[in-house]
Amino acid sequence: MSNPSQRSSRFAAIKKEVFSKPYAPVKKEMIEVDELLQQSKEHLHKSEPVENSESEDDVDIRHLSGKPFFDVVLAQSHVYPSCQLHLPVKIVKELPKATVPVVLSHGGKNWNMSYVGTCPGQRFDTRWKKFVIDNHLQEGDALVFELMECSKTKIKFKVHILRGDLPHELQMAIDSSGSVDNPITIE
Repeated sequence: MSNPSQRSSRFAAIKKEVFSKPYAPVKKEMIEVDELLQQSKEHLHKSEPVENSESEDDVDIRHLSGKPFFDVVLAQSHVYPSCQLHLPVKIVKELPKATVPVVLSHGGKNWNMSYVGTCPGQRFDTRWKKFVIDNHLQEGDALVFELMECSKTKIKFKVHILRGDLPHELQMAIDSSGSVDNPITIE
């Protein structure tokens, strides 16, 4: 298994291509990639405790709803010791400039916290740490937050989690051709 900083750089290299084309049509050449993704799903289900197993919707992010979203590859500051997640400007523009209750939804479960939008560095409050702990998040994991509901009284995000520990076959594909200078391209 690679170290967290290597996983972060690999996710950074491939996430730009993957998330910039969320509705790319599936072509014949993608069959091998789809097989690797299926193996990744099976790997996740085998390595997770039953109470944390993810529904098919939460594992498969190829079909985003079309609503605003943002993605983040978790750094150490997101998961330990401070457990802080500052939201990017891209999504902050969609959110109220207030402190608002927020619900993060993943795997059929909900986590309540607050979005602090009243000061620079808009972020989730300290209850973000519970989401991190309950979902066993680690440095190098990638998250996609879909904004499902937004008002002055409530915000709801559907969260997709991509684990940093990839199955051996997909890891080999990334190691052989995926880098910042030579990203894996999925057409």
